[in-house]
Amino acid sequence: MASGEINHRTVETNGIRMHIAERGEGPLVVLCHGFPESWYSWRHQLSALADAGYHAVAPDMRGYGRTDRPEAIDQYTLLHLVGDIVGLVDALGGAQAVVIGHDWGAPVAWHCALLRPDRFRAVAGLSVPYRPRGGARPTTVMPRTEDAVFYQLYFQEPGVAEAEFEQNPRQTLHAMLHGGSGDAPRGGRPLGMVPKGGGFLSGRGAPALPPWLTEADLDVYAAEFARSGFRGGLNWYRNIDRNWELMAPFAGARVEVPALYVAGDRDLVVSFPGMDQLIPNLGRFVPKLRDTIMLPGCGHWTQQERPDEVNRAIIEFLRGL
Repeated sequence: MASGEINHRTVETNGIRMHIAERGEGPLVVLCHGFPESWYSWRHQLSALADAGYHAVAPDMRGYGRTDRPEAIDQYTLLHLVGDIVGLVDALGGAQAVVIGHDWGAPVAWHCALLRPDRFRAVAGLSVPYRPRGGARPTTVMPRTEDAVFYQLYFQEPGVAEAEFEQNPRQTLHAMLHGGSGDAPRGGRPLGMVPKGGGFLSGRGAPALPPWLTEADLDVYAAEFARSGFRGGLNWYRNIDRNWELMAPFAGARVEVPALYVAGDRDLVVSFPGMDQLIPNLGRFVPKLRDTIMLPGCGHWTQQERPDEVNRAIIEFLRGL
């Protein structure tokens, strides 16, 4: 494969057709994006990893972009998502890969390493750390008040968030990418809460694009979601309780392959309840954790906001394996 350009193709994996972007030759590195994103979230990493001697592959994950979008909500469990990445490694002819995930892609990556350490020789999570299975059904412990609910609860009812987000995909993505970034002002509504009678985007204006995002970048995202809609990505959230049930056999299991965690100190995720205890103690659950890197002033979109620092951290990690 030519190392100087990003190539696109579709592969068969786990009963679906998956679109991938890839560049470079060498050991396989799979890059799993989150919500609301696409393979394009890894545009800076594909080139850097290829230039460093790796075969970098960024799929549109199940439900996104040019990858298949099954209709049934129960087709988006963590076991499906991990199965997609195992099948992707098979389709690429690899015996093993390093898996890296951001946002929702991070739990997929962590669980690839947890469930199939024979296939995934190392793992890196951006923004979201490995979170061991808790003792309660997740939606029962999410914040809610008389006036508002946690955004993941707002996403549960099929059709509600879709109707809001799909009115104007470009405005939706503009608001989300700015609002979650380190460039957004803090304050306003309580962390991650959606007002009852309002919507996720309530009160979010259309500020100038942050410096790491161009109009052309936003055009790419908007075109993808204008075509695909938001349902596929939202269905990941609608399996949170089902994932908790399915992962019961693995309660207490640890991620036993070499690992890296990178996040921004202005990422809302690191302020979620319990993260102040989990992140400093991550090595208890990921005993081969090589490093925890907190990027000052960086928000949620880690690898897009700070591509140079993230690329250096990933390549250093890979070379140390």
